[in-house]
Amino acid sequence: MNPKYSSILENVPLPNGVSLKNRIVMAPMTHFSSNGDGTVSDAELAYYARRSGGAGMVLTAVTYVTPNGKGFSGQFSAMDDSFIPGLTRLAHTIKEQGAKAVLQIFHGGRLCPPQEVGGDVVAPSAVASERPGSPLPRELTEAEIEGIIDDFAEAARRAIVAGFDGVEIHGANGYLIQQFVSPHSNRREDRFGGDAHKRLTFPLEIIDRVKNTVSKYAKSPFIVGYRFSPEEPETPGLTMEETFILVDALKEKGLDYLHVSLNEFWSKPRRGADDSKSRMEWILERVGGQVPVIGVGSIHTPDEALAAISIGLPLLALGRELIIEPDWVEKLESGNEEHIAVNLTKQDQERLVIPDPLWGAIVNTPGWFPVVESLSAGE
Repeated sequence: MNPKYSSILENVPLPNGVSLKNRIVMAPMTHFSSNGDGTVSDAELAYYARRSGGAGMVLTAVTYVTPNGKGFSGQFSAMDDSFIPGLTRLAHTIKEQGAKAVLQIFHGGRLCPPQEVGGDVVAPSAVASERPGSPLPRELTEAEIEGIIDDFAEAARRAIVAGFDGVEIHGANGYLIQQFVSPHSNRREDRFGGDAHKRLTFPLEIIDRVKNTVSKYAKSPFIVGYRFSPEEPETPGLTMEETFILVDALKEKGLDYLHVSLNEFWSKPRRGADDSKSRMEWILERVGGQVPVIGVGSIHTPDEALAAISIGLPLLALGRELIIEPDWVEKLESGNEEHIAVNLTKQDQERLVIPDPLWGAIVNTPGWFPVVESLSAGE
């Protein structure tokens, strides 16, 4: 190993006592490849087996916790105990390769396609997303909200039974939990709505209920993390100022990490903080070392990773890069970092064990992945 990169491969202790073998996390990435009934497919197992040997922790693709929370087709479910056998296979597959296995759990809210949820698209308030073609959702009742909180806790219990090392509560990317935090999508006047502090009631109660479930059922330290997006483009919408309020609340909850969802690691704030620092730097400053933070966002090379952790970042998630280069960590460990791939060719699907639905999305979505016709000699 090149000593220059030794800090990337350092062990990272989490607050609950679990130790990660290095700073690299496999980001949770949609792959559209579950069976039609929401169970884990063989293609998914092969995909995860190929990518779980190097990273210290693997975060699965998002898993819906209730029938009206399914965000897209080809997604796996944790909404009842019948899904535990498939989830058990998934946890075992990841852990067998040497990584900690963390199940990401969510509800899609107003971003759920009507055809996936039987037409029952729900949200904190009857406000449609500004994404093209988004339907007008139905406003959830207080009783339904309480039920969804229970559903998150039950999904965490199933993750424990299935043998996962933890769960990540998905409060990012415009899904239901973020919809409650956002002034754009939450116009409620009951206890789940109001100012920036009151809009945190839903996510904080989910965290409490999940942590209570872990205390009751887990026989060994179990990771609980939380993912959030720092800003929204809408007006009104989340700003960095409101995200600081969220971070202040989260860092008091005894979580094992906070995961910042960004497309570009070094992106600057839009509103609520000046652009003298990146969003990641502002958030790290606000967290103040109280909770480990995972950063992410278009990091590909070891030098880019080194620059990211140099600002005091404990953990770094690689997403698309681990699809392109499943052996990223192993090549770094063996001193072969110059052979780390940063592009895909159209002939790479089988070699990289990429399921058909994900491959179709990669090659048919311009700009999503660096796909080239062929690589030159030596690449």
